[in-house]
Amino acid sequence: MEDQGQLKRAMIDATAGAIAGGISRTVTSPLDVIKIRFQVQLEPTTSWALVRRNLSGPSKYTGMLQATKDIFREEGLPGFWRGNVPALLMVMPYTAIQFTVLHKLKTFASGSSKTEDHINLSPYLSYVSGALAGCAATVGSYPFDLLRTILASQGEPKVYPTMRSAFLDIVNARGIRGLYAGLSPTLVEIVPYAGLQFGTYDTFKRWTVAWNRQQLSKINSIGTDDSITSFQLFLCGLAAGTCAKLVCHPLDVVKKRFQIEGLQRHPRYGARVEHLAYRNMLDALQRIMKAEGWAGLYKGIIPSTVKAAPAGAVTFVAYEFASDWLESIWT
Repeated sequence: MEDQGQLKRAMIDATAGAIAGGISRTVTSPLDVIKIRFQVQLEPTTSWALVRRNLSGPSKYTGMLQATKDIFREEGLPGFWRGNVPALLMVMPYTAIQFTVLHKLKTFASGSSKTEDHINLSPYLSYVSGALAGCAATVGSYPFDLLRTILASQGEPKVYPTMRSAFLDIVNARGIRGLYAGLSPTLVEIVPYAGLQFGTYDTFKRWTVAWNRQQLSKINSIGTDDSITSFQLFLCGLAAGTCAKLVCHPLDVVKKRFQIEGLQRHPRYGARVEHLAYRNMLDALQRIMKAEGWAGLYKGIIPSTVKAAPAGAVTFVAYEFASDWLESIWT
């Protein structure tokens, strides 16, 4: 009976995670496309950077509003959902694995499989559980993340008309290992990112529960209500996603550069990242800083932050609701 209960809990976590990830990715896809266009653009995005570094040649994208207008004019509304199919194929198993592993780790750490008992875990264990869950999910879904980046970074005319053509070109040019290009900086990024996202989410939830109790005690003189409203969950996810993204963005830029290294790109979108342009993650960070300045490591930070907040909020809220719904119909 205990094994059946654990299997059912794992299925609930995996299904709820997949639903939450799919909804969040589809809603925030336009911001993700804009972010990727900035991240893979080698040219500085400001005239000040061009003058300071004695570089010539304008950038294709210089601001979030300008990029939005250009993409819409050149590619239409579907351009904002370019690469969304591999993104869904990536994010649904990613979030399914992530939430399943996360629940298992929290169950092990707390000695209880009940979700309400996990909120009492120490911040340290919440951060570690989130980091390990993020690593497991990244390794399991990485090739789809790479394909998503490649399809989202190309404009018009398309270099790769389908996900299959991109997949075959990568395998032919780089071999199977090419499907995992940029995995190292991704894992280095995901440890602090997932740890911060889940750790701060749990911390904000604890603060919210304490605040609710305090407010209730002022009214009833007895503070026993642990319930959190949907809006409060949304705000907790919003804050958690924003904090994590601001800290980890430079590593995300490096990851994107490795993912598109040596692949074709239409000249009007600027210089492409040549094959073996970077020896390793540290070399990439140094070269980007030398050629593009500190601003180069934060290209796409505005759409990334704007996206991270609602993405985190939608993911956590959708997961909580889907998990509760699935638990109600399976019990």
